[in-house]
Amino acid sequence: MVRKHYVFHGRVQGVGFRITVYQVASRLGLTGWVRNQSNGNVEACFQGEERRIDQLIEHMQTIRYIHIDKMEIELLDVLNNEHSFEIKY
Repeated sequence: MVRKHYVFHGRVQGVGFRITVYQVASRLGLTGWVRNQSNGNVEACFQGEERRIDQLIEHMQTIRYIHIDKMEIELLDVLNNEHSFEIKY
């Protein structure tokens, strides 16, 4: 199990990015959160099997109305008390 923090740059706000991440992450059994940043980027933390996180990222890159120009990725310590995925506002 791993926990990764992402910052997504590009056309990622106003295109359903957060709700799509929420739906896919929940379906894949990932925990964590996703939220908009005031500068137009989207920030997220994903926790679970690394291959499932990779599946989520690959899926997000195939959606034609979303365009990810750049991703910043940081490996974090696993949180044992996290049990769901949420959209933060």
